[in-house]
Amino acid sequence: MEAMTLFLLGFIVIFVLLFFNFIPVGLWISAWAADVRISIWVLFTMRLRRVPPSRIVHPLIKAGKAGLADVTVDKLEAHYLAGGNVDRVVDALIASQRAEINLSFERAAAIDLAGRNVLEAVQMSVNPKVIETPVVAAVAKDGIELKAKARVTVRANIDRLVGGAGEATIIARVGEGIVTTVGSAETHKEVLENPDRISRTVLEKGLDAGTAFEILSIDIADVDVGRNIGATLQIDQAEADKNIAQAKAAERRFAAQAREQEMKAMVQEMRARVVEAEAEVPKALAEALRSGRLGVMDYYQLQNIQADTSMRQFLGNLGHRPQPGGEDSKK
Repeated sequence: MEAMTLFLLGFIVIFVLLFFNFIPVGLWISAWAADVRISIWVLFTMRLRRVPPSRIVHPLIKAGKAGLADVTVDKLEAHYLAGGNVDRVVDALIASQRAEINLSFERAAAIDLAGRNVLEAVQMSVNPKVIETPVVAAVAKDGIELKAKARVTVRANIDRLVGGAGEATIIARVGEGIVTTVGSAETHKEVLENPDRISRTVLEKGLDAGTAFEILSIDIADVDVGRNIGATLQIDQAEADKNIAQAKAAERRFAAQAREQEMKAMVQEMRARVVEAEAEVPKALAEALRSGRLGVMDYYQLQNIQADTSMRQFLGNLGHRPQPGGEDSKK
């Protein structure tokens, strides 16, 4: 009998421990104290669906105290199961209600599931954010480089948070506007004298179209003068032209040297052939004399012609010598 009593007592203790461990009675009491009506059975079914009850009950208590009537347990649980941040969505709804911004739970949940911080977006709608662009370099028509930095004041657009472009797009578009404005200026002094022309040009382009923000103002924080790009390009072009001219001159020189070497080789070859031919002349004469094709008188006549030719060459060379008393002799 005592063993039976001990068994029943142990069973009751284990059941109570499991009951309080599986069913969050403490959360149910907290919700009841905050005047948020939620049954223990709902908390039990949350456990079965593997939803932490604290992730639902605490945001539900905040929503109830803030007077958000459209926030229910089913909506919060569905948003949690979809991978959303329930606590952040409720905080955003409370902040939007205090700021008198029309934001429904469905819209806030969609923004959160889209990967954006819905609470930060609501705060940015109330307190605009300043985005500082990196230094953007642009060249005016006179070839002078200008480096500008801008500060863009933006406000979040709740209606365009889903599907709208982010801060990177705003920065890229502002940089494009700076490059366009500076590039269209005749001289860099025009931009330095009126930096606000950059702001006007950028604002007129409507750069916030298709983004999740609304541009309130664009202020040029700093404009510095950079390099003389035009002069640098001209110097580089002149250097390139000089190198091309030198290369072409070297090519012509090498071609002339090659032709000269070729002509020398041809002359040497011709001389070698002449010497070789002259060496064959005595043999041919001797053979002609032996065979009778050339007579002795013909041979003497040939010798006379050669002697006459030599004499004429000698006399011709005497005519080119400097005369006595001439300029060449004086030298």
